[in-house]
Amino acid sequence: MVAIVTGGSRGIGKAIAEGLLKTDYSVIITARNESEDIRKLKESFEGKVFFVPCDISVEEDRKRLFDFAKSNFGKINLLVNNAGVAPRERKDILDITPEDFDFLTDINLKGTFFVTQELAPLLIKSEKSRIVNISSMSAYTASVNRGEYCISKAGISMITKLFAARLAEYGVSVIEIRPGIIETDMTAKVKEKYEKLIAEGITPINRMGQPEDIAKCVVSIAQGNFDFCTGTVIDCDGGFNVRRL
Repeated sequence: MVAIVTGGSRGIGKAIAEGLLKTDYSVIITARNESEDIRKLKESFEGKVFFVPCDISVEEDRKRLFDFAKSNFGKINLLVNNAGVAPRERKDILDITPEDFDFLTDINLKGTFFVTQELAPLLIKSEKSRIVNISSMSAYTASVNRGEYCISKAGISMITKLFAARLAEYGVSVIEIRPGIIETDMTAKVKEKYEKLIAEGITPINRMGQPEDIAKCVVSIAQGNFDFCTGTVIDCDGGFNVRRL
């Protein structure tokens, strides 16, 4: 079994890759650069970890990833679209520039769409394969100081539906996972703010999520436990999605 995890150099992506490696999956990890965490995974899971440098917003990089997977494995069983970035600077939606918007959506949205399109033929070749898209609670939660991020994650929700509809005839299921407040490098700068909100009850489960919480969801999908589901959303967010009075 072969999986591709985009953006697997740290945080959620690294935890997903490690979770899959503990099962019967070999994992192709992509990132712009090979991190120390990836090198450690290579040492711990010798012969099961492969690194391909890839910026998913760049067409040539996406083709390189396809060529590597095809030449080495012929097909893939799982694609985890995890790669994404936060805004370089949190700006009010009245102040963000076209450059701010393009930087983020080129990776988070356009990159996710086209890397999925690029790798679809390798997924179709498998008897049963799966795509997992990592979006965010920001897919439906308005944050006016990072609107471009919210738009990109909302777009991933539609990417999930579109590919679920298109690829079902080939036995490819597509599931979206929406993480909540997860303790990673991306949230480190606003950790104090989030801890205060959690202490005040913004989530029924009174803690920040961990990358391993997301990884457990992905591993369960990868093992076939959700194979009658497609276009489905899993909220892994400590209950943030629950409307309360």
